[in-house]
Amino acid sequence: MLRIVVCVSGGGTNLQAIMDAERQGRITNTEMIAVISNNAKAKALERAAARNIPGIVMSPKGYPDREAFNAAFTEKMRELAPDLIVLAGFLVRIPPQMVAEFSNRIVNIHPSLIPSFCGVGYYGLKVHEKVLERGVKVTGATVHFVNEGMDEGPIIAQKAVYVEEGDTPETLQRRVMEQAEWVLLPKAIDDIANGRIAVRDGRAVSC
Repeated sequence: MLRIVVCVSGGGTNLQAIMDAERQGRITNTEMIAVISNNAKAKALERAAARNIPGIVMSPKGYPDREAFNAAFTEKMRELAPDLIVLAGFLVRIPPQMVAEFSNRIVNIHPSLIPSFCGVGYYGLKVHEKVLERGVKVTGATVHFVNEGMDEGPIIAQKAVYVEEGDTPETLQRRVMEQAEWVLLPKAIDDIANGRIAVRDGRAVSC
C-alpha cells in the first residue's frame, strides 16, 4: 500500500480528482495519509477534511527565514514517512534536502507541455496567460518527477489540449484541468503505486 501525502496551495481540484479516482477504483494500492497546504484558507483543506484526511498547514511565512521553514518542512515529511509526495498546485519550492531525501518519490503536475512555459515564474493562471500571449495552438499538462531544478525532473506523462478561438486564461485553465490534469495525475499515481513507472538513468520509464 503506497502512502501518499498531497501538497496543495489553493482550491484543490487536482486533490479532488485524486480522491475521486481512489473512490472509483481508478487509483489502487494507495492510502492518502495527509494533505499539506501553505495556505490556512485553502479549499483543499476542506476537501481533505470531508474525507477525514488530516490537513496540515505549513507556510514559509510562519518561520523566521526560508532555511528554518525548509528544515521544519523536511522534518514533518520525515515524520509522515510517505512513499510518494504529490505536488498538486503547490506554490512553494521544495527544499533541496527534501528532494535529496525523497529522490524519485516526489511528483508534480504542471499546466503546460514541458519544456514550454515552465520554470521560475510559470505557475497557475500565469502559464495560460503566457500561452495566449504567445499565440500557440496546442498546450496541455505534464506530470514529472521532481529534482533540484524547476520543472526539470523526468517526465512521466503529457497530454495535449487545443487552444480555442476566444479563449481567456480562465477558460483555457479549466479545459487543461478537465482534459489533461485530472486525467494524467491520477493515472500517474496509479502507475507508480502498481509498479508500472520507475526512474532509470534520469528518465521515467514503463516497467
